[in-house]
Amino acid sequence: MTTEMRTRVRSGDPDAYAELFDSYARTVYNHAFRMTGDWASAEDVMSAVFLEAWRLRATVDAEGGSLRPWLLGIATNLARNHCRSNRRYRAAAAAAATAAAGAASAPDHADEVAGRLDDRQQIAATLAQLSALRGPEREVLLLCLCEGLEYAEAARVLGIPVGTVRSRLSRARTKLRKLADAELKKSRRELAARPRQTHGDRAKAVRSAQEGTR
Repeated sequence: MTTEMRTRVRSGDPDAYAELFDSYARTVYNHAFRMTGDWASAEDVMSAVFLEAWRLRATVDAEGGSLRPWLLGIATNLARNHCRSNRRYRAAAAAAATAAAGAASAPDHADEVAGRLDDRQQIAATLAQLSALRGPEREVLLLCLCEGLEYAEAARVLGIPVGTVRSRLSRARTKLRKLADAELKKSRRELAARPRQTHGDRAKAVRSAQEGTR
């Protein structure tokens, strides 16, 4: 089936490209968002990926497996160029973090709203961590860990040796681990700094409440 799809793509079959889009548009979009840190930019990159795939159709190998790694490679290159051209990645990460922090201060106990807030905070935290990585490290991390590519597939996508993929991924993991440790220590310090209610304070509060009901 994959060989047949490759043949159809190489021949410029419009239906084959429609199937590619239906199968991988979401994957490409998510990868582009992680690369650019901006929803609108991810839309632009996703659209450009399938146009570029059409232009590069003759470069597809006749034999092989899924075309997903090929599309992710195109997306990586386009997103990389996009980030270099407009420098929006770090600004978007900072804006997302600020928005999530501001929303966290607004009291709202509805489960649905809390769920959306948690999603926004997770996205902001992810973007902030990814922005701390160098571009090559971020690309390898996203392809191998987020998209699940094998080292050899990521190496082909990026045009680098497998050993380079391994070393970049190792550095990225080390940096993220340090960031996570720093965030954990910060959370512990903030928790320790919060005023604690003593037994005496609790007893006083109970007496005040009882007197107020008399």
